[in-house]
Amino acid sequence: MQSFTRRDFLQISYKLAFLMGLGSNAIVKISEAIADIAANKAPVLWLQAQSCSGCSVSLLNAEHPDPFDIITDYISLLFHSTLSNATGHVCIDIINKTIEKGDYILAVEGSIPYDMPEACVVGHETITSQIKRAAQKAKAILAIGTCASYGGIPAAEDNPTGAISLSEYLEKINISKPTILIPGCPSHPEWVFGTIVHTLKFGIPELDDDGRPVMFFKKLIHDHCPRFADYEREKFAKKFGDDGCLFKLGCFGPNTHADCTTRYWNMHVNNCIAAGAPCIGCTSKEFAKKKSFPFYRKNEKN
Repeated sequence: MQSFTRRDFLQISYKLAFLMGLGSNAIVKISEAIADIAANKAPVLWLQAQSCSGCSVSLLNAEHPDPFDIITDYISLLFHSTLSNATGHVCIDIINKTIEKGDYILAVEGSIPYDMPEACVVGHETITSQIKRAAQKAKAILAIGTCASYGGIPAAEDNPTGAISLSEYLEKINISKPTILIPGCPSHPEWVFGTIVHTLKFGIPELDDDGRPVMFFKKLIHDHCPRFADYEREKFAKKFGDDGCLFKLGCFGPNTHADCTTRYWNMHVNNCIAAGAPCIGCTSKEFAKKKSFPFYRKNEKN
């Protein structure tokens, strides 16, 4: 396991406290939570259903404070099908022993193939059965990404698997456990790691009406958009590459709750709007659900 000093933990904790909107009094507890993760005292079992693994790949883009180096020291000792070195019977034994022991945080990435369980099988067991077993023994559950949170692209209208969100599935099988939704296509690594840290040391974070942590999903993209002044002046871009507000090219910023425009992505380099692309509302319930969902709009003639 990689060695981390108290100085390392405190440096990471200062940054996380700021990113999570917590005061300086929270730094010590955040440091303790990170130390617990690094010392294998905070079990996290990550299962993947119908997904593209995009949220797992996003986790690899974490930057200093680098939660990836810490969290994978622990998750790899349990199970994560993308990040774990274990394969075959070894990884199945890890899953089963972890579930048997219980008292872990269960992270689920991807939507649940409710009408076609055989569409997603792990070690001769359907993912629906595996998640049911895992959810019963978990102390908290995280729905990672929009697919797990709301169904996402796999649950698009007329999909053949009858895909549903994790919360819908848990309700259908009568499992009532604290479930936190961390949507996004993909979910930001700091949303994921920050939520795990908060859950470990402060309990379930404050959630909005849709089950998302308020500390990350309280604000509208529109309210902190770098092109907000163009919107106010009704200066709209007519084609991609133009200056101006991107609303008429399909931007969902006015209806999408997330902090992408202030947090930035890919090691804090950029975000969709800053790169000249409209927000496609990937953290919302409606994302890709209907055939009529418009990722982009046609240019309007003036």
